[in-house]
Amino acid sequence: MWKIKDLLNEYDLKATRYENNGKVTIIDTNQGKYVVKKKNNNDIYKYLNARSFTYYPKKIGEDDEYILSEYIEPINMPAEQKMVDLIELVALLHNKTTFYKEVDEDNYKEIYENLNQDIDYLKHYYDDLIKVIETKIYMSPAEYLLARNITIIYEAIFYSKKQLDKWYQLIKEKRKQRFVVLHNNLELSHLIRSKYPYLISWDKASIGMPIYDIYHLYQKHYYDFDFESIFNIYQSHYPLLEEEKVLFYILITMPDKLTFEKKEYETVKKWSKQIDKMYKTSYYVSLKSSKGEKQKTN
Repeated sequence: MWKIKDLLNEYDLKATRYENNGKVTIIDTNQGKYVVKKKNNNDIYKYLNARSFTYYPKKIGEDDEYILSEYIEPINMPAEQKMVDLIELVALLHNKTTFYKEVDEDNYKEIYENLNQDIDYLKHYYDDLIKVIETKIYMSPAEYLLARNITIIYEAIFYSKKQLDKWYQLIKEKRKQRFVVLHNNLELSHLIRSKYPYLISWDKASIGMPIYDIYHLYQKHYYDFDFESIFNIYQSHYPLLEEEKVLFYILITMPDKLTFEKKEYETVKKWSKQIDKMYKTSYYVSLKSSKGEKQKTN
């Protein structure tokens, strides 16, 4: 706390109230509200400024341990509109920070082999699990839930495997790959809407393929929103390349590894949610595929 006070004193700020809010501290001062958080080694803000992306709280000052930033007073708004703002801002981030990098076939081969290994592992895992379950005279509720829904899991594995081969055929001859700044921590609570939209929580930001931001957003909010509409908004501002879309569909379709919790109730609750995600994703992916086939036909 003394280090924070020293930082405030450098800017003639006198704290009247402290409020801990997760990894940040919101401070009322004689000159308004500010936010203090610990520094990390990710100096992303200089790069964002250089690429003319300024939709984040402005840094006021810093010392060797903390960063002092402006406080953005949020406006209450419907979650659906907030999600539209979020996906449009992510598309803008990717637009502003796009660059192409020379890569060799080994780069794509490594991605292919890693994903292929993950898919094979899931296939063997569920083969072994369902064999054990089917030998039982009396299944537990969780085991019965899995047995009733094993088909959707195998369908997801089969689809992922097939599309992975398609992706590799699309990409293996290419020698340039598109990269962007990834926020890497996208969720609805990390967008603040005031006069302008602002993205917060940049601690995990990195450089990578644009689909990973959309993938993480899907993982977080697949159940809360119509993701087809969200994806279409993103595409209208930042169209994904064909190989990027295929890889995105692979990532969201690969089934989760269902593991047992200590309590049966918790296992059933967790598995139900994960299985529901598989059905929702299967519907979403098949819908996108059917529309793609219609467009080719037309």
